[in-house]
Amino acid sequence: MMNKITVDEGQVKVEIPVYDKVSAKAPVFYNPVMELNRDLSVIALQVYQEKQGRDIRICDAFGGSGIRGIRYSKEISGVECVVVNDLNPLAVEFTKENIRKNGVENVRASKEDANILLRQCRGKFDVVDIDPFGTPSPFVESAATSLKAGGLLCVTATDTSALCGTYKEPCVRKYGAMPLKTEYCHENGLRILAGFISRTFAKYKKYTTSVFSHSTEHYLRIYLEVGKGAKRTDDSLKNLGYIAHCPKCLHRMTIPGLAPQIPTKCPKCNGTLKVGGPLWLANLMDSGYVKRMLDLLPTEVNTYNKALKLLERCYEESFGPATFYDLHKVCKVLKTSAPPITDVIEKLHEEGYFASRTHIKPTGIKTNAPVETIKEIILSLRG
Repeated sequence: MMNKITVDEGQVKVEIPVYDKVSAKAPVFYNPVMELNRDLSVIALQVYQEKQGRDIRICDAFGGSGIRGIRYSKEISGVECVVVNDLNPLAVEFTKENIRKNGVENVRASKEDANILLRQCRGKFDVVDIDPFGTPSPFVESAATSLKAGGLLCVTATDTSALCGTYKEPCVRKYGAMPLKTEYCHENGLRILAGFISRTFAKYKKYTTSVFSHSTEHYLRIYLEVGKGAKRTDDSLKNLGYIAHCPKCLHRMTIPGLAPQIPTKCPKCNGTLKVGGPLWLANLMDSGYVKRMLDLLPTEVNTYNKALKLLERCYEESFGPATFYDLHKVCKVLKTSAPPITDVIEKLHEEGYFASRTHIKPTGIKTNAPVETIKEIILSLRG
C-alpha cells in the first residue's frame, strides 16, 4: 500500500504519495517550493475574473496532485468549471480523490495529452495554465489555437538554463531566440518567453499582453491576456526586438524590429556587443493589475511575506525600462566598493530619472539613466 501525506495549502487539503525528492519521475508530481507560485496564481486569476465580470472556465493542463486546480475552484469566486489534466494515471486517481475530499463539484479530472486536450477543447476555456516539468514551448501552439480573445494564458518555464543563457543551443531550438548570459539574464529569459509566445499566437491573428510576470527560485512565470485581430496583432509584434549588451562598460541598448541593423561595436567604449533576441521589449507587467493583486493578497497564506515583498517590488518596477543594472557589477567595473543601493536610487531620483529596485535581484536597479550616470553617482557617493 502506498504511503501518503496530507498537505495543507490555501483553503484546501490534498493527499500526495510520499517520495524522496521532487522529480518528473515521482509517482505524483507535487513541488512544495511552488507554493508561492500557486498563491500568486490564485490572486492573478481573481483579478482576471473581476475584470471579466462573469464566470470563467479554467484548464490546468499539468495538474499533478490537483492542488492548483482545486485551489482555483475553492478560492476564486465566479468559477464555472476547472479541468485538471494529467497524463499520469496515478496522478489522475489522486486528483479524483482530492476533488472528493475537498467537495469541489465544479472540478473534473482528465487523463489526456495536454496538446490533444487543448485542441479538442478549442474556445472552451477562459484560462489555460501551462506548468510542465521543464519547457512549456511544445504546448504554446495548442494554447494559441484553444484560447479565444479575452482569455488568459499562464505559463511556467523551469528550463532557466536555456532561457537565461547557460546553454544557448536549447534556447534557440525551443524558443527561436539567442539568450544573453548577463547580470539581468532572468529578465531576458522572461522577455524571450514572452516574445516566443507572442510570435506563436500571431500566426492565429491573436496578440498577447503581459499583465504580470516574475522570476523566482528555479522558474519563470508569466501571465498574458489574449486579444484578436490582424491589425492589432501586427502592431503588437512591433514590441519585438533585440538587446545589445557591452560586457566591457555595461552599456546596453534595445533595438526594435525582427530584422534591424545592429551595431557590432559599443558606441561608448568600442567594445564588442553581445546580442540577445528576438525578445519582448515592452512592459512585462501592468501596474494596475499588480496593484489589484496587492489589494487581494490574503494575510493567511503561508507565503504572505514573500508574496507581499515580491508584488511590491513588481509594482515599483512595472513603470521601468526593459533591463536593470546590478550595482555590484557596475562597482566591479569601477573597481570600487558598493554604496548603499537606496542612496544610489535617491540620487537618480534627484537627477530626474526613474529608479526602483527589482524583484529579480537584490542588488538590481531598474532605471532609465545611462550607465555613465550611474557610475558618476557611485563615484560621488564613494567620494
